[in-house]
Amino acid sequence: METLGKTLKSTRENVSLTLRDVENSTGISNAYLSQLENDKIKNPSANILYKLASVYKISLDVLLTASGIIEKKENIDNINDDQSFLEKEIAFYKDKLSPDEEKQIVEFIKFIKFKNKNGSTI
Repeated sequence: METLGKTLKSTRENVSLTLRDVENSTGISNAYLSQLENDKIKNPSANILYKLASVYKISLDVLLTASGIIEKKENIDNINDDQSFLEKEIAFYKDKLSPDEEKQIVEFIKFIKFKNKNGSTI
């Protein structure tokens, strides 16, 4: 599992934000953000993580888990590190999609889930 700092930095970079952008959006100083990303601060408050999750458009659970505030949920649909990667990728593209494209993606995901559930192949 990535450290909190690595998770924050890679997520911020995936959504194409600078430390200054995040500072302007959250009110958290870029110096503090830098220390978080470099793992110099290991125990930020849940409030800080909530603000960052909102700006980065990822699940708060991802950051709470990376920080050690909550334990990783192993038994729910085999959650793993790939999920946080997927969440980051979806967040990265979400703002660049039209409403029609978003609907198409949801329909495609439903199709894949249906196909996998029924053992079908394309």
